[in-house]
Amino acid sequence: MTVPQWVKEAVFYQIFPDRFANGDPGNDPPNVQPWGTPPTVRGFQGGDLRGIIQKLDYLTDLGVNALYLNPIFQSPSTHRYNTTDYFRIDSKLGSLEDFNALIDAAHRRNMRVILDGVFNHCGRGFFAFNDILENEAESPYLHWFHIRRFPLHAYEEGQARNYKAWWGIKSLPKFNTDNPQVRQYLLSVARYWIEQGADGWRLDVPNEIDDDSFWAEFREVVRSANPEAYLLGEIWDANPRWVNDSHFDGLMNYPVRTALFDYLNGKLPTTEFNRQIESLLATYPPENTHAMYVLLGSHDTERALTLFGGDICKMKLAALFQFAYPGAPAIYYGDEIGLQGGKDPDCRRAFPWNEAEWNDDLRSWFKTLIAARKSSPALQAGSYQPLLVQDSPTGYAFARVHNGETVIVAMNAGTAPVTLTVPVESLGLQDGQELLDLFSHKPYLVRNQAVQITLDAFRGIWMA
Repeated sequence: MTVPQWVKEAVFYQIFPDRFANGDPGNDPPNVQPWGTPPTVRGFQGGDLRGIIQKLDYLTDLGVNALYLNPIFQSPSTHRYNTTDYFRIDSKLGSLEDFNALIDAAHRRNMRVILDGVFNHCGRGFFAFNDILENEAESPYLHWFHIRRFPLHAYEEGQARNYKAWWGIKSLPKFNTDNPQVRQYLLSVARYWIEQGADGWRLDVPNEIDDDSFWAEFREVVRSANPEAYLLGEIWDANPRWVNDSHFDGLMNYPVRTALFDYLNGKLPTTEFNRQIESLLATYPPENTHAMYVLLGSHDTERALTLFGGDICKMKLAALFQFAYPGAPAIYYGDEIGLQGGKDPDCRRAFPWNEAEWNDDLRSWFKTLIAARKSSPALQAGSYQPLLVQDSPTGYAFARVHNGETVIVAMNAGTAPVTLTVPVESLGLQDGQELLDLFSHKPYLVRNQAVQITLDAFRGIWMA
């Protein structure tokens, strides 16, 4: 299969549209909450597409070159995973003209934009489901969903629903994708937004459409509209079934995230961390490994800094590993300035645009990592080679190697300083050869086919 070349060079930034930036107060709902209000399930805070356009200079300065937007289509909720019209931009976010302006502005900056595709389920206000609510068994859309009996009890509290819904949630009726009319509708949506300029789709819960032929057709439709479109699957476990020429280019790499957090929070020894990482690397073909979406957080997880107990050193070390690991690194909006938050909906706080509230050191660190990664073919497309795996003292080192370029990554995941002796014989480095810290430019000399590195607690280094 062919993975879009641009994905290997991508640094993603995920935006939850209602909470990123309010660029047009004129489209706010009348009951809009003040910006920065503690997030609730139903409370809108006014973020919109114009807000994203206005902050593209901020994102360009940060260094990101790809955006992933949570759902932007018509919906009654802040998260918009209960879509009511897949062909219409939610009016609280703007218009089709605003979407086109965003695409144009992003593309002028060589920035890609992928959209969230929710094709397993819709909202109760979706026209076909609404027709069933009105006409019951006489509805022409009866077989668009999985109807058991009438009445549906789609809104009644205390009454069991009589149709399939995502996780049994009444507001999310599940499509019947075996129905040719449903398929035609969903595939037309997929094609339409690619033709409008989107650079790919992030597919929500695609494993719940357990139909290889649907995804093969989906891929064909999208790629026929744009051969460079990126298809990203939200699969939470390691499963090669979903990465091939009839499914997706890459997956959201939650297993790597889990291993990394367990490692840095002392729940996983270095040897087991390395075993899990190597196992995950062996799960997929190299081309797809480099197209994985490598994240520290998302709209579905607690904020990374919160999970690290507010420890900035751990956060910086996690980001160092993330940007050195194969795949496209992804920043969840606000993580770069130290935004915290617990489980949904708290992880969806409004971005604080008052710079006095930012952790400038953390943001500078992300900028440094992004710049270094974007300038290094080895970090973008290199092979992964463990060099040092030891539990006591805690230390881990690996290399990324590509076309003659070698980057060595060393980490101390322990609570005390440590001196690591990293073997480099397998890399072909010779005694007397000098390596430079890519951040401080401090020199390190190869002696006895090894490099000696002293690291403070929860610190890391890149050398080349």
